[in-house]
Amino acid sequence: MANSYFQFKQFRIEQGACAMKVCTDACVLGAVAAVAGAARLLDVGTGTGLLALMAAQRNPAARIEAVELDAAAAAQAAANVAASPWAGRIRVHAQSLQDFAATQPAPFDHILSNPPFFRHSLRSPDAQRTTARHTAADTLTFAELARFAADFLTAAGQLTVLLPPPEMQHFEREARQAGLYPSRQLVLRHRPGSKPLRHITAFSRQPAAVAEQELTLHESDEAGYSPAFQALLRDFYLHL
Repeated sequence: MANSYFQFKQFRIEQGACAMKVCTDACVLGAVAAVAGAARLLDVGTGTGLLALMAAQRNPAARIEAVELDAAAAAQAAANVAASPWAGRIRVHAQSLQDFAATQPAPFDHILSNPPFFRHSLRSPDAQRTTARHTAADTLTFAELARFAADFLTAAGQLTVLLPPPEMQHFEREARQAGLYPSRQLVLRHRPGSKPLRHITAFSRQPAAVAEQELTLHESDEAGYSPAFQALLRDFYLHL
C-alpha cells in the first residue's frame, strides 16, 4: 500500500484521498520541465498538487493555476498547497479542463500535464482510479488537451506532457492537428538498455528538430538511483 503522504525537502504531499499517488516519473516531469522564466503556469490534472508545487519551488515568481476534475483530489491538492510555502501563488480549481476553458483564463507561458493515458486497457473497478488513469470522452481526451494548449498558450509558450511511448505517439499526432510540435523529448528508462518507460515531451508552436535526451532511473544493478537522477531530484528528495 502506498504511504498516505510523501515528504519532500520543502513541502509535503498528503495523498490518501487521491487515486494516483506520487510516482517517480511524475517527479522527473516536475524537475525537468522548462518552467524558469514563466510568469503564468497551468497544471492540468493536478491530482495531489505535485507538479504545481514543484513548479512553484523551481520558479519563485510564477503564478500557478491547477485544474483537477476529481473533487476529493482537488480538495487534497488545495490542502497541500495551503500547507506549502507557496500558498499565495497557487490556485486549485475543482473542475474539468473544459469548464476551466470556458472561464477564458489569461494565456499561460507553460502548461504541464501527466494526463490519463490507458486508452485501450481494462477499466479498474475503482471509479476514481479509472478516471485518473484512462482517457474518456466525458473527462479529457488527448485532442482536447492539445486544443486547449493551442488556444491558451502564449506565442512562445510550451506544453510539457508525460506519457508512455505508444500514447505519446498518439498525442503527438493530436498536437500536430492542433498546431503544436515536439521540440524536446526525454526518454525515461528503468536501467541502461531497458525499454523506454515514459516519454516527457515539450511542445511549442514552431516546428523544429526534436532535441532528444535519455535518463535512466537506476544503475544497471538497480541497487540505487543513477547519478543523473540523483542530480536532477536533489532539490526535492529527502535522501539525495
